[in-house]
Amino acid sequence: MSEPRFGRLLTAMVTPFTADGELDLGRAQELALRLLDQGTEALVVCGTTGESPTVFYDDKLRLFEAVIEAVGGKAPIIANAGDNCTDDSVEFAKRVVKLGVDAVMAVVPYYNKPPQEGMYRHFGAIASAVDVPVVLYNIPGRCVVNLEAATTLRLAADFENIVAVKEASSNLTQIASIIDGAPVGFEVLSGNDEDTLPMMGLGATGVISVASHIVGPQMAEMLNAQASGDHTRALKVHLELMPLFKALFMTANPIMVKKALELVGFPVGETRLPLIPANEAQTAELIRIMEHIGLID
Repeated sequence: MSEPRFGRLLTAMVTPFTADGELDLGRAQELALRLLDQGTEALVVCGTTGESPTVFYDDKLRLFEAVIEAVGGKAPIIANAGDNCTDDSVEFAKRVVKLGVDAVMAVVPYYNKPPQEGMYRHFGAIASAVDVPVVLYNIPGRCVVNLEAATTLRLAADFENIVAVKEASSNLTQIASIIDGAPVGFEVLSGNDEDTLPMMGLGATGVISVASHIVGPQMAEMLNAQASGDHTRALKVHLELMPLFKALFMTANPIMVKKALELVGFPVGETRLPLIPANEAQTAELIRIMEHIGLID
């Protein structure tokens, strides 16, 4: 595999909030540096894991600025700029790029269920409006519609700055088609921690991870082992981490990863409504798994 543009281990960073639900920019800066210290090579800010639906545009800009300041050019910052309105996404992406981000990510428009041609025009409009790399984000479980392989490949061929797709479809046939047909330099990144190893076996370059908040060094070890051909070691780490991958998604993300951060002594506040904190049963199960893996005593 070629050397990836943003690295192999990218983290979809949670957005810290204060006790009264306001942005905690200082904690966001601390979290960004903590993640880099634990093996993350690039940060995706205010995506799904960052609770993007409940963070308004002006606050997103403040969050991007804070993370850029903290990281100081030591790692790429990918800002989630996509929405389900093309005009809004284009205008916001232009504002985001002025801050100095390294790339923007744009999700498949959710709720309005666009056809493939609509998705092509949506992503093309965003890519045409900015002069930084664009990462597509396909997550049918949240958006209802699927960005099909043919559309992804058409976008990759027609727009030079559409450089990657975060694939969270878990459709390995589709993912293999994208990898097989992509132009040189176009990357496929796993959007689900548990899919990372099989996707890398097909030629994906890495993952935009949630679990790396808690097991960054282990994720980096797995990715590097797989990339270097030590598939036995990679599989061992993958199997060890699989219970955590599943536990972090026992309810809507990022409820459980925020709880996990609290359990390892790095609280980042609760989720914003309509998401709610983990309940007692969910917390007990997460503690059991984290103890079993050796993450907490």
